[in-house]
Amino acid sequence: MTLLILTALITLALTTLFSMAGVGAALILIPIFLAFGIELHTAMATALLLNALGMTVASATFIRKGLVEWRLVAPMLVLAVSLSPVGVWAAHGLDRALLLWLFVAFLVFAAGMMLFYQPKPRSSRASTAATLALGLPVGGVAGFIGGLLGVGGGNIIVPALVASGLEPKRAAANASFVVIFASLSGFLAHIQVARIDTALLVVTALATMVGAALGAWLATERLSAKQLKRLIALVLLAVAAKTAWNLL
Repeated sequence: MTLLILTALITLALTTLFSMAGVGAALILIPIFLAFGIELHTAMATALLLNALGMTVASATFIRKGLVEWRLVAPMLVLAVSLSPVGVWAAHGLDRALLLWLFVAFLVFAAGMMLFYQPKPRSSRASTAATLALGLPVGGVAGFIGGLLGVGGGNIIVPALVASGLEPKRAAANASFVVIFASLSGFLAHIQVARIDTALLVVTALATMVGAALGAWLATERLSAKQLKRLIALVLLAVAAKTAWNLL
């Protein structure tokens, strides 16, 4: 019981943090679950399902606030889902360690961009052609790299959208919606060989819903654009550090 409570509290804290940035916490939760003795496939399936649940709750808040741009989300989602299997196929025969080190380098670069780069603000009423020109490549790259490395696309989508000039709150909102489906896809791949721990799922699901709602509220109501950019940079650096630690 003590372990379940501790797991729930950690899930609550990390989901709150990552939801503010519009990305899921699965990449961080999985090694924590493993450290607590949870079987690998169970840990991965549970974390990915929590990702989808948390981003659904966060997206509901973002949608109510009018922050999700459907003209942007639709092409991102289509390309991300379409190219993710291509990334999985391309990963066969490639040096995974090298790919992950490149991913770490990208995250550090993206975090630096979030902290120091000041893009020209992009109009939220951009033309359909301009929206497609942004959404298609971002979704395609996120889906391909996500499949290639087995990571969520949110860490790629958010900095790319902010670098294009999209306001950080809108970037987080749009990415969170895409992450729902990317996480569900990963969950369905692992659930076939996983054995779900009902007690673990119930307590962490409750923590995830509370954390995601709190994170979305903080992102929309309490954080300025500059503060949110710094938070996103912190999340990217945390993921980079965790990935690098696993490679060492």
